[in-house]
Amino acid sequence: MISTLELRHIIECGFQPLSCTCSVNRDGSLMIKVFDPTSGRVDLIATAFTTNQLTSNRAIANLIAGLRSEMAAHQATGTMVLAI
Repeated sequence: MISTLELRHIIECGFQPLSCTCSVNRDGSLMIKVFDPTSGRVDLIATAFTTNQLTSNRAIANLIAGLRSEMAAHQATGTMVLAI
């Protein structure tokens, strides 16, 4: 099992060159916020994201790739909020 601290670090680094903050909610789920470091524009907020399926590097990479795809698909509409 990957520790929450390590998981947060991997996810936050996975969105570079954008900035990403990953915080733990009270129930143990994650909130992922991706934003442009220069303008501050928020590109993605994923709330209540459960971590029980993120047990390997491949699963984490698939999550990041999926979120990046969602961001690209919705880039023209502004901020996207995902409740996963």
